Amino acid sequence: QIQLVESGGGLVQVGGSLRLSCAASGQYFSHYDMAWFRQVPGKERELVAVITWTGDSTSYADSVEGRFTISRDNDKKMVYLQMHSLKVEDTAVYYCCGDRTYPSVLAGTADYWGQGTQVTVSS
Repeated sequence: QIQLVESGGGLVQVGGSLRLSCAASGQYFSHYDMAWFRQVPGKERELVAVITWTGDSTSYADSVEGRFTISRDNDKKMVYLQMHSLKVEDTAVYYCCGDRTYPSVLAGTADYWGQGTQVTVSS
């Protein structure tokens, strides 16, 4: 079992950058595939990026490909989302999640979720 806490959100102008962090506690973090999702009120939660437990494979939504980078540090029990060239449409609450099974992470049915961190991109 793991607990997840996101941080790093805030207000940024169009074209700016932010780095989100997800701190995990609990055992066997390195066994979990991890992902970042985002959600805007009134819309479904959207997968942003996913990283395997080894960190050697990542995948991104088309809308963020080339602008966002997901990474992890298993020794520190951290997952990061580096965001560049931010757009107004990136405004959302960003959630970190984790699960032992990759399909569950992709489907948004991961067992463990953080509380979310707000990212607001202003024009």
